[in-house]
Amino acid sequence: MGKVFIEATEVKEGRFIDARFHLQEKEWGKSEFSKEHIEGAIYWDMEQDLSDLGKPDGRYPMPSKEQLQHLFEQSGLTQEDHIYIYDQGGAPFAARAWWMLQFANFANVFIVNGGFEALTQAGFNRTNEVTNYPTTSLTIDWRDDIYANREDVKQIVDGIEKAVLLDARSAVRYRGEQEPIDKVAGHIPTAINFDWEQLKEGNTLRANAELLQKVQKNEDIVVYCGSGVTASPLYAILADANYENLRLYVGSFSDWITQYDVEVGENK
Repeated sequence: MGKVFIEATEVKEGRFIDARFHLQEKEWGKSEFSKEHIEGAIYWDMEQDLSDLGKPDGRYPMPSKEQLQHLFEQSGLTQEDHIYIYDQGGAPFAARAWWMLQFANFANVFIVNGGFEALTQAGFNRTNEVTNYPTTSLTIDWRDDIYANREDVKQIVDGIEKAVLLDARSAVRYRGEQEPIDKVAGHIPTAINFDWEQLKEGNTLRANAELLQKVQKNEDIVVYCGSGVTASPLYAILADANYENLRLYVGSFSDWITQYDVEVGENK
């Protein structure tokens, strides 16, 4: 899949997408963007643009292909663009936007490690003026091979398909000891656990030896979390480390529990 994360000092000319968001303070990212953002950036909202909250498939359901195509065209993107996505750094939201563009087969999309502050420190101009781009018309060759739905995951759980389910939530949520959000505690049967927050180094995300030992490059891996949000950076880090057989279960645990049972405890 090639390079995913890029240092702010490596960013060349291209398009910027601001994906700053806060799950507990949902207007924060939009407010920060209106105060100040990287010159030329557009804003994609986690709930309004990168989810379809009208669907029943988990807490942050996947937008339809039609909705995503509309977003990309209204944003004035072309598939030749070099696209640099940033959030507040060390957060999952730029990775969510990056994955949606991967799904649409955009070839030159990067997550800026360190986010907005790193770009500022690297000398990129900040402004409160919003740039409007002409609408584009795209022909998209969707990458269904990187997407997993509930029934795909059920095939794995039932042993019909061989793949590793990788749960990106905290260990206490994975084991079912605590569940602050969903109505059922535990994990999808057969899943193993790697807390995505272990990737954080300050406001950057980096692969570590523990992750690279947890899953192997020759395995088929389906990454999930509670709602499909924090699984995105774990997926992106694995892609950056040249893991190729990856899928994201966007509905994740909050979607799974609407139909199927869970496990508690630990799978090695």
